[in-house]
Amino acid sequence: MFHLDWLNDRFLIAAIAILHVFINHGLAVGFIPYITWLEQKGVKNAPSNQITDLKWDNLIYQKMKVAFIITTTIGAMTGVGIWFSVALVSPASIGSLIRVFYWAWFTEWTVFVTEVVLILIYFLTWKNSNTSLKAKVRHIKFGWFLSNFSWITMAIIVSILGFMMDPGNWNTDKTLLNGFTNPIYLPQLLFRTPTAMLVAGVFGMLLTTIFAKRETEIRKKAIKYAGQWILAWTPFVTAGAVFYWNVIPQAMKDNMSTAVGTMEFAQYYDLLKYFIIGTASLAVVLGVSALLQPRKIKFAYVIVPCLFVFGFLGIFERVREFVRKPYIIGGYMYSNLLREEDYPLYKKDGILKHATYTAVTEITEDNKLVAGRDVFMNTCSRCHTTQGVNSITYVFERMYGFGKPLDENSMAAYIPNMHNGRTYMPPFPGNKRELNALVAFIKHLQQTGEGLEGVQTTGVDINPLNSAKSVSENIENKENSQQLTQK
Repeated sequence: MFHLDWLNDRFLIAAIAILHVFINHGLAVGFIPYITWLEQKGVKNAPSNQITDLKWDNLIYQKMKVAFIITTTIGAMTGVGIWFSVALVSPASIGSLIRVFYWAWFTEWTVFVTEVVLILIYFLTWKNSNTSLKAKVRHIKFGWFLSNFSWITMAIIVSILGFMMDPGNWNTDKTLLNGFTNPIYLPQLLFRTPTAMLVAGVFGMLLTTIFAKRETEIRKKAIKYAGQWILAWTPFVTAGAVFYWNVIPQAMKDNMSTAVGTMEFAQYYDLLKYFIIGTASLAVVLGVSALLQPRKIKFAYVIVPCLFVFGFLGIFERVREFVRKPYIIGGYMYSNLLREEDYPLYKKDGILKHATYTAVTEITEDNKLVAGRDVFMNTCSRCHTTQGVNSITYVFERMYGFGKPLDENSMAAYIPNMHNGRTYMPPFPGNKRELNALVAFIKHLQQTGEGLEGVQTTGVDINPLNSAKSVSENIENKENSQQLTQK
């Protein structure tokens, strides 16, 4: 029941997660192998009387220093931040995922700890590794080990992300293996891997323009290598994107136009295609220019492609999060954290009777607004606010007209059928009384301009029917009833 009424709960998760993906993909999965490859080039191209080209080695070290600082600070904090924010905003979904992927996450955590150890060894022993060829070769091996472990962590997490989009046959045979080998796993992994490499190459070229002096041979060589790296990975990004697109379920593709931005943006959906084509084209142009005219590559020339590739990665994350709606776990749990199989029960009894956190279980005229608030909190607040981002009052005013009171009858007629028109919204789970209470609450919000505070401010009311005492009494009564029946 944590709620940020000004920001939107899911926006909190998205902001942290997208920043983490920028760092994880761009500065870990893709950047570490890029750096290791360049360090290896320094040894290969060094004069016969030197272990490595020390000027070249120092340039690559400066790049690695940027990645090391960012990944071990912002990257680590946002990684933990995802868990923290999801546990607050979406506890039912993360709980369900942990039950399915417990051993996968355990393995990922073990690999991640190893990755942390390796990145500390790799960076902090860099200078000392230049004392002998044996030490330098061992250091480069650590770089490749680190590259592999960074990729493995992503490979495990991508399985869970794919599962949330399309669990495949897990819904009929609930095993870890079926969950892990979901139909979107491999295509998404084959798209994310080269995308991470592409982002790393463009960002690495940008750092070269910062750390290497102009007109030097080292700068020219580093820009050329970055160009080779970019051109090598761009075709795989394109192929991976096509493969990934072809396995996305049609229902998710139908959400695509709205997923890019908002409903108003849907009419400009074609811009996404041009953005993707433009990003790939910019990467190719940058790579070719780096090979043919490396001396002309400046910071100003690289910053635009760099922003585009990071923007492309950000849009991909936004779209991936949205297209799976109305589900948060495909075919299993809706984005309001209610399981699809429980909907018949909610339709019959109402959501409040079975909710853990509510002050009302039986709706009367006196508690109608309080009941409407609790219905909103339990069924709408995961995606909507009252007066902030994605405001529920704004949604209805946009539909029925601004500057006039909302009509309760119109809203009551629309909400039970909204899923048919906006398929990315879950069906309304409550009964008739709860629908009327919700409508009354939304109109009250429009008239008063009130907001909705989360339990972090107001505390929480436990449903008396779901208290420990009630549950214990119900179990005892059931057992007594069974004993009497047997007698």
